[in-house]
Amino acid sequence: MLNWKTLAIAATAVTFAGEALATEWNVSVWGKRRAFTEHIEKIAELVSAKTNGGFTMNISYGGLSKNTENLDGISIGAFEMAQICAGYHEDKNPTLTVLELPFLGVSTFAQEVAVSNALYAHPAVQADLARWNAMLLMPSPMPQYNIVGRGEPRDTLEKMAGMRVRATGGLGEAFRTIGAVPTSVTATEAYNAMESGVVDTVAFAPHAHLSFRTVDQATWWTENLNPGTVNCPVVVNTDAFAALSDDERAALVGSVDEAIAYYVDYYNNETMTKWDKALAEKNVVRVNLSDEEIAKFRTSAAGPARDAWIAKMDAAGIPGQELYDLVMAALDKAKASN
Repeated sequence: MLNWKTLAIAATAVTFAGEALATEWNVSVWGKRRAFTEHIEKIAELVSAKTNGGFTMNISYGGLSKNTENLDGISIGAFEMAQICAGYHEDKNPTLTVLELPFLGVSTFAQEVAVSNALYAHPAVQADLARWNAMLLMPSPMPQYNIVGRGEPRDTLEKMAGMRVRATGGLGEAFRTIGAVPTSVTATEAYNAMESGVVDTVAFAPHAHLSFRTVDQATWWTENLNPGTVNCPVVVNTDAFAALSDDERAALVGSVDEAIAYYVDYYNNETMTKWDKALAEKNVVRVNLSDEEIAKFRTSAAGPARDAWIAKMDAAGIPGQELYDLVMAALDKAKASN
């Protein structure tokens, strides 16, 4: 017969065994919790629920890495999952930057998800990320960027000439074509850059203008410029993914669609309501550029940026034209299904 000491030892062994079997991932993001990270928060919740707490995620807002170094952290296994933005390090993920080209014509979250998923599935893109021991898990669908600024509203391209604008990647190059001066300070540096006069204007999606408080300094906002957006996927460390059990892997991958759907709903219903309220409370002027001005911007930026990007990719041995055509085909398909 087992005595109570034996039972206690057995119970302790089971407890330790259970703890040893638990999977815990560290996730590196930045800033603070906001619409941009809601799909990450949601997928952590879903995965934990589906595995009865056996697979959990610790989401760190800036405590694990700088936002510009998340891909490096993934590559060495410093953490298992992270959000990255292609425009922060174009040389590290050149294939992703096709989605940051100006005036692609993406106008809805559904279209953004469709073109991102199509691109992420391409072998050249997967090989590109594999150099960093990274796998693409899901996109962070973003609305079109627009700019906030101080002083006289810049409602024509002529007024934007010489404008110092915080804009990364393809967006920065688009503004350069109309005589503006882009700078790629990170999101967390944008407020100080605007406050100190390093930049005159900042290009963000609404959630970022709120989170990084650039709207607090704004006197005007371009409501309809819509030059493009950035691509900021969630990636996972390849070795960590391979080490998951079949059930854990199924819980993670099987939660992506639900997490994205939650993100989109949150953005549309929570963030945009807060954005409209902030503009009204701070008396920010909504600037609408004329159709003629937007057409001039598109003509100036879209074709040259596309051609330059394809040539740069081809020179690096990357199938630039193929990736661009893939994105446009996916966009056409998404528009046709709406």
